Amino acid sequence: SNEAESASRFRDSSLRTNKPLPTTSRMKIKRWAQLVEEKGGVEAAEQCVKWATVKNPERAIEKLVRSYEGKVARLLDVCRQSIVFESAHDLADALLAILRDPDVSILAARNRLDEGYDANKISLGYRDVNLSLRMATAACCRLGIDYHVCEIQLILAQYAAVKLERGHKRYVAFRNARGQ
Repeated sequence: SNEAESASRFRDSSLRTNKPLPTTSRMKIKRWAQLVEEKGGVEAAEQCVKWATVKNPERAIEKLVRSYEGKVARLLDVCRQSIVFESAHDLADALLAILRDPDVSILAARNRLDEGYDANKISLGYRDVNLSLRMATAACCRLGIDYHVCEIQLILAQYAAVKLERGHKRYVAFRNARGQ
C-alpha cells in the first residue's frame, strides 16, 4: 500500500542502533509500554511525560513577521509535541499508526530524515518527521477543537539528545541570523 511504501522510506538501517538510549541531565528516554508497566497504568505514566508548552507569544509573533508575512493561518506549531524513538523502525511504525488513525487528519508532513534533505544547510543537522495534524475524536468535537492544528515531531533519540544538550540554542542563533 502507499502507506507502507511511505513508511518504508523512514526505515533506514543506518539509523538503527542497539545502543542504550541517550540521556542527559534534562532527559531520560523510555519506551511508552515500559513506562506504563512500571507506573501501573497510562494515567500514572502520563504524569512522567514532559509535555510541551504552547509556543511563546513573542516567538509566535516573530515567526509571523519573519516567515509568514503576518498571515496567522500559516502558524501551525503553536501547540506541539515531540515523540522520541530509539530506532527508525519504531518511528516508521508510529507514523503508520498515525496515518491509519481515522480520528487524525494530516494536513502537512515534512520528512527531515529523507536523504535528500540537507540538514546541515537548513537546520544545523537537526532531523525529524514533522506532521501538522488535526484530531477529530469525540472529546475534541465536544470541546470545539477538532479543527485546531497541532504539530507532532517524530524524532530519533540521537537527535533529541543533541537538541536538548546544545542544539536548540545554536539553532536559535542560526535561525535569527537567517531572519526566520
